[in-house]
This record gives sequence, structure tokens and C-alpha cells, in this order.
Amino acid sequence: MSISIQEGAAVARRVRDAVATRVVGQDDAIDDILAAFLARGHVLIEGVPGTAKTLLVRAVANAMAVKFKRIQFTPDLMPADVTGVSLYRDPQRGFEFQPGPVFTDLLLADEINRAPAKTQAALLEAMSERHVTVDGVSRPLDELFTVLATQNPVEHEGTFPLPEAQLDRFLLKIVIGYPAAAAELDMLALHEAGFDPERGERVVDAVMTIDEARACRALVDQVRVAPEVREYIASITRATREDPSLVLGASPRASVALMRAARAGAVLEGRDYATPDDVKARAPAVLRHRVTLAPELEVEGRTADDVLTGVLARIAAPT
Repeated sequence: MSISIQEGAAVARRVRDAVATRVVGQDDAIDDILAAFLARGHVLIEGVPGTAKTLLVRAVANAMAVKFKRIQFTPDLMPADVTGVSLYRDPQRGFEFQPGPVFTDLLLADEINRAPAKTQAALLEAMSERHVTVDGVSRPLDELFTVLATQNPVEHEGTFPLPEAQLDRFLLKIVIGYPAAAAELDMLALHEAGFDPERGERVVDAVMTIDEARACRALVDQVRVAPEVREYIASITRATREDPSLVLGASPRASVALMRAARAGAVLEGRDYATPDDVKARAPAVLRHRVTLAPELEVEGRTADDVLTGVLARIAAPT
């Protein structure tokens, strides 16, 4: 199936509008998830309990009509619970592989930082290579495989910080805060009218087919990135390595991730070329988990986003 970029943008708008009917006040987060999905990237969603992180992922999965599975990460979760295990059946059949929940299109890794590092690492190969190896056998994952992981802020009780290597495999890190007053009122009206996400029913109806999802992803490869936009991307990531407020700047992989996210953002806007605004719009979500703030600034209450805001303000965008 082949579609134009304008048609792809229209399909993405259908998904965005469908999800927004159930997850109110989080339009930027919805756009970021769509951009990451089109760019073949994974997403880490951080927020305090009760800010609709899980509902957001369920709504996106329902709207896309993709295969969807969920893993509830807990302190006793084992790697085999994620990837699968080989079980002995009988002398004739021998060992048979029982696939784990990682074999799906969209995987919700719920509260991923409540499991220990060895279980978090079970996803690392899947996220980076899109296959898993069990008992020496490599098994490919589905073409659309995407991880949408949620986590509580690391200062909450019972959480384990994600390893840096795994953080770097997430294309975007989205931070969800409390909704604005108007959005919270809309949410209450929605629930008063009978909406209850805890019933286990579909949250929204499907508005994107599997073929459309594949076709929309292919559009990202058609987006042109001019030399001056590539220079702008490199200037941003290099500036994070030179900023004294950061003890660890963004890696070259971050530059590639920022370009991928900008190209996907262009598709969402119906364009076949990326602009500096596409880069600037995705830069915080691409970079905030790939840089490390100086400890003395953390004590003062500053965040990586504060530093990134300053970096973006200092670097002149091409015209």
C-alpha cells in the first residue's frame, strides 16, 4: 500500500483526534507518540500516578488497530516473562518455544522502573535489534514492534533507575504533568457522561489499519533534510557536550534520533521536508534523557529541560 504524505498526515490526524476524545489536555504527548511511531522509535512516558499514562497508550493502540500487549513490571518479574521460554513437552516434540509478550506490534511496558535492571535489560536487545535471543536462537519481532514504556519519577518509593544504555534506546522521553484546569473539567465531564477506562473495554474505535500504519512509516524516509537543517541539529547536540551545566552531553546517536523525529514531525504536518521548527519541537523529548545534569544543579532544583531550553535559545535557527 502506498499513500501520499498529505494522506499520511490525514491518517495521523484521525488517530490524534480519536485519542484526544479520551485523553484530554495531552495533545503534545499524543503528537510525540505518533512521531515516534512513524520514526520507528520507542517512547518512555514519565509522570506521577494518575496522570493517564496507561490510558494514553491504550487509546493509541486501540486507534491504530495493531496487536497490543501489556507487561506490568514488578520487582519479581523475570527476563523470561518478557521474552518467552522454551518448555519441554514430550520425547517426540522436545522443547517448544513459548513466545513472551514482547512478540507484538505495540508493547506497553507499564511502570518499567519498578523491575530490577536484569529484567529491564531483557528489552534492550528487542528495542535495539528488533529480535530476541532465547537458548541461542534469534527470533525476529513484528515489523511494527514499538515499546511504549511508562515510569514513575525516580524519586518515588520502589523504583529502580533505568540503565543509561536502555534510556538511549528510547527515541523520545515524554514528561506528563497535571492537566490544565479546563482540561481537568473536560475529563470530569467525560467520566460523568459514563466513560470508565477501568472496565477493560476498548477505549476508542480503530481509525488506522495495519496497512496504513506501514505506509505512514514509509513516508518518513521520503522527507528531505536540507544541509542547513542538519547543521542545526549537529549544533544543538554539540552544544550539550560543551555546556558546563551538563556532565554528559548528547551522543552522536542523539543527533540521528533528532533528525528522525524531525522527519516524522514533518509527515504529521503534511510536508516532505523538515524545518528548523520540526527540530526545535522534538529536541526536548529527544535529548532530556540523553544528557546528565551536574549534581550541584540538581540540588538547586534545576532540570535537564531548563538547560536544553537555554541551549535552544542560544543557537540561531537557519532561515
